[in-house]
Amino acid sequence: MVNTFDKELENWFNSMPEPVQKNYNRFKKVTDVLTRQPEPQVGQSPKEVIWTKNKAKLYRYVSPVEKTSKIPLLIVYALINKPYILDLTPGNSLIEYLTNQGHDVFLLDWGTPGYEDRDMKLDDFIMDYIPRAVKKVLRASGAEEVSMLGYCMGGTMTSIFAALHPDLPIRNIIFLTSPFDFSDTGLFSNWLDERYFNLDKMVDTLGIIPGEVIDLGNKMLKPLVNYIGPYISLVDRAENEGFVKSWSLMQKWVADGIPFPGAAFRQWIGEFYQQNKLINDELYIRGRQVKLSNIKANILNIAAQRDHIAAPEQVKPLLDKVSSKDKTFHLMPTGHVSVVVGGTAVKKTYPTIDQWLTEHTK
Repeated sequence: MVNTFDKELENWFNSMPEPVQKNYNRFKKVTDVLTRQPEPQVGQSPKEVIWTKNKAKLYRYVSPVEKTSKIPLLIVYALINKPYILDLTPGNSLIEYLTNQGHDVFLLDWGTPGYEDRDMKLDDFIMDYIPRAVKKVLRASGAEEVSMLGYCMGGTMTSIFAALHPDLPIRNIIFLTSPFDFSDTGLFSNWLDERYFNLDKMVDTLGIIPGEVIDLGNKMLKPLVNYIGPYISLVDRAENEGFVKSWSLMQKWVADGIPFPGAAFRQWIGEFYQQNKLINDELYIRGRQVKLSNIKANILNIAAQRDHIAAPEQVKPLLDKVSSKDKTFHLMPTGHVSVVVGGTAVKKTYPTIDQWLTEHTK
């Protein structure tokens, strides 16, 4: 009886117009992607932990080739999301690319803070973690100088660190879609206006800001694109296995947000988005004035043309403040995330970073 029913169902389906059959197969494929596919594997480049502090870990990546660069590279990530976006999957990984080119790559991963970390300030991360990470990198590599790469907020924090530590041997700094001037942050300027957004009440109530809150703010900058767009793309390209794999990896990362320590969030929103202190030399960290003019390292400052989180207008002003003699601004035809993952990143961003590092580490 069951076999007869299955046969009749198959005959009925085969009698349907081809567009209906195609759409049904596409729907079935999407359902399989959303409900039955195994968890995608991320961050697969081999690495070892060489230092820890609280939740943070300092990784050194194992190079598959002989290291040709004499100066190690320390990557400083943001306090939101997880850093495996820089090592998403083989063939689509900035870290894999750089290690394959002979660079000695290290990554400072802040880990996932808990409620007990609610009182941690930007001061703590910038003054207690990054300096020690730099010293560990120098010791582990045996080098006399270090290069740094800061992505997104990680670059902003790196600039503050470098400005406050002109004594450390920082030769090169790459800033990757990092905001410095917050005078106009698009919709964020409206949402976070002190007249309407009660920052203190939010932090005092929650203690630690859930990752979902940060994700909501970023997605609402382009709600249709961010909430509906991915699923429309999935339906349209569900039969493309390569696209489905990339889609699953990206959705995993987007949903893998982490909490933001309340005290640091209070500073980040209040002193940067609301008061724009950094670019105006009005920011103080542990009582010390942050002057970007103290930075003398060689600089590659990369912005993304379609970036709605750190627009080029927020990124570029850094070069007018630093004292570096060798400083370059590069505009990529990408967005905030596609600057580090995807076809354009692999073809343009990765080689640009590698070439600049190679030229500045001779």
